[in-house]
Amino acid sequence: MSFTTDYQQKFTDLDFHIKNQDQLRRQANGGNSVLFSYPSDEEHLYIQEARTRFGDKADFISVAEQFVKFIDEEGWEEFKQYYSEFQDTPHKVFRSDDPSKDLFDLIIAEIVTASESDKIPILIRTGCLFGTGIENVNIMEHKAVMALKHPLVIFYPSRIEEDNLYFLNFKLASKYRCTLVK
Repeated sequence: MSFTTDYQQKFTDLDFHIKNQDQLRRQANGGNSVLFSYPSDEEHLYIQEARTRFGDKADFISVAEQFVKFIDEEGWEEFKQYYSEFQDTPHKVFRSDDPSKDLFDLIIAEIVTASESDKIPILIRTGCLFGTGIENVNIMEHKAVMALKHPLVIFYPSRIEEDNLYFLNFKLASKYRCTLVK
């Protein structure tokens, strides 16, 4: 299906899940997130439509912008050196257990800020997470996300084939702790 024939139903389904948070939690195994699946090559169309529909009710959190912010905070040379030391274990660069701020922490902080401002947090440009070791389930299972006033919506460039979800059309993805809008 293409954007023009598909988006109406998808956005109707998304509205339903956002407005029915109790039911969402039951369907999402206690989670508080909606994965909004769409064809990867139509991402800009879906984001544009979401901005039109949700406007001031939502906070659009770009993972791409958070990625750049993370690198800028350390500086390119520091990041390059650190990354080269951990290139075989990128999760230690982008999502570590130490107290220093990493990409995962920046994303969670933006989600919490949106919720505290009474906005629906919508995560966009999530393709930037590929290769970082941060999985959507890591975000969805975070205690702050589970306790949000509004559900987290994750815009998810993907394809669905035989009830399997493929992030960026090729990486098998988890639908646990969320409701899938397909």
